[in-house]
Amino acid sequence: MSLISSNPQIASKINDLWNKFWSGGISNPLTAIEQITYLLFMKKLDENDLKKQSDAEFTGDDYISIFHGVFYATKQDEEKQENGIDKQSLRWSAFKRKPADEMLQHVQRFVFPFIQRLDSNESPFVKHMANAVFIIPKPSLLVEAVKSIDSIFKEMEKDALEKGHDFQDIQGDVYEMLLSEIASAGKNGQFRTPRHIIKLLVDMVNPQLGQRIVDPACGTGGFLLGAYHHLITNLNKDNSNVEPDEDGFRLTGRSSKLTEDVKEILGKSLQGYDIDQTMVRLGLMNLMMHGIDSPQIDYKDTLSKSFHETSEYDVVLANPPFTGNIDKGDINEELTLKTTKTELLFIERIYNMLKMGGTAGIVIPQGVLFGSGRAFVDARKIMIEKSQLKAVVTLPSGVFKPYAGVSTAILIFTKGGETDKVWFYDMDSDGYTLDDKRNKLKTKDNKDDFGDIQDIRIKYHSKKPDSENDRKRKYFTVAKKEIVDEKYDLSFSRYKEEVFEDIEYEKPEVILANLLGGKDADGNEIEGLEKEISEKLNELKELF
Repeated sequence: MSLISSNPQIASKINDLWNKFWSGGISNPLTAIEQITYLLFMKKLDENDLKKQSDAEFTGDDYISIFHGVFYATKQDEEKQENGIDKQSLRWSAFKRKPADEMLQHVQRFVFPFIQRLDSNESPFVKHMANAVFIIPKPSLLVEAVKSIDSIFKEMEKDALEKGHDFQDIQGDVYEMLLSEIASAGKNGQFRTPRHIIKLLVDMVNPQLGQRIVDPACGTGGFLLGAYHHLITNLNKDNSNVEPDEDGFRLTGRSSKLTEDVKEILGKSLQGYDIDQTMVRLGLMNLMMHGIDSPQIDYKDTLSKSFHETSEYDVVLANPPFTGNIDKGDINEELTLKTTKTELLFIERIYNMLKMGGTAGIVIPQGVLFGSGRAFVDARKIMIEKSQLKAVVTLPSGVFKPYAGVSTAILIFTKGGETDKVWFYDMDSDGYTLDDKRNKLKTKDNKDDFGDIQDIRIKYHSKKPDSENDRKRKYFTVAKKEIVDEKYDLSFSRYKEEVFEDIEYEKPEVILANLLGGKDADGNEIEGLEKEISEKLNELKELF
């Protein structure tokens, strides 16, 4: 369960922050979250530097603060040594005390340019700040936003102290809640994958510590975070006291308990790419707020000619964009599918990125399962003939609402494996309403309804024998030969055995007798529907 759900004060303060941006003239959620992210980075930069200073004083080590010295807003000022400003004034803790008008000018002229020109070795976030724009328009909005963020952090610290929650976990949940407000599809068909679908897919793939894990179209980093939480849970041996979350998963955060060596391994294990700079910055902040100090998310089009990572990853987790088509001239030459459809090209790209024996878990539109075009069939052949296709899980069409109503499916395949049988499951419910509101379903005794989520993970991992393979159910296995004979069709309905109930109809003479009147099989008089209607109409006529 989200830690914020147990602290309505934090949730209220986050909603208040959104309302301030809305009333302050920034109504686009994506723009608002980007500006909030810059402010969060400014705050964390100050806090991290103060902690490093404190640690250095305690250990006696040398440490030079990033806020040491003079900052010049322009190269010209730096050359002339004019208009310099003490870097200490660029700290969050310093500029937040300035009057409103002065604060806005100070952040616009000095603080924002300062973080854009920081050494990118200080933080991966800085590397992607070159094209960033600070667009908070009003002094009053900046003041209120700074106050709100400070207030949220204060409440988080209080929660950690009084309730024993891990501060890092609360901080991560806060950013997740901020991201959840992006309630409309982004550019290039991007939309956030629901957390419970991420948890299910990651559980099925089951990544291990030390494996290299990548998302080639990572957006805000949801799959990378899902893998991170899965790995942390596996590292925390004693999870017996962890309560199931709203989707039935027993996951634990507790990144603060990890050793520095393990944190470094985890940080280097996770890699993300995206073609949208805004998404890259949001993804980086998302991972940093969850305790990954130096996340690896880069701005790159993994379908383009400039991308050359082949056979480098143990695990690929992805929900690539379903944009339709891209320019043929931009497609990497190593992608051999004769198509410009991104949902097909990403299947080949993901296959190529995997090491031999590596496993992919991906979300695709259901059209990929049965499309009859040559490229569709060839894409399915990659997973069936060159890999071991392990599972096809079809999802209901409302899973991605309010972003999109497209029907999707989960595919799990291992590169270089031999496909023998493919496990199919048709999900009816994911534990939430399938409308735009996506409210959590409850059981009759008011407990969280997991839908088919837990049933899928349990049955997938249990590997039931063929003797239990009943095609009348919502899950079953299908032999590779049968799939090949069906032209590599992977749609659930192709292999499902429909159950037809025998309905016994009355004999024609009985039906006519019921309509017109007459005698039944025992010789009894039947008044007939026609006579009954006539009588009722006459009764109605007498009322007028």
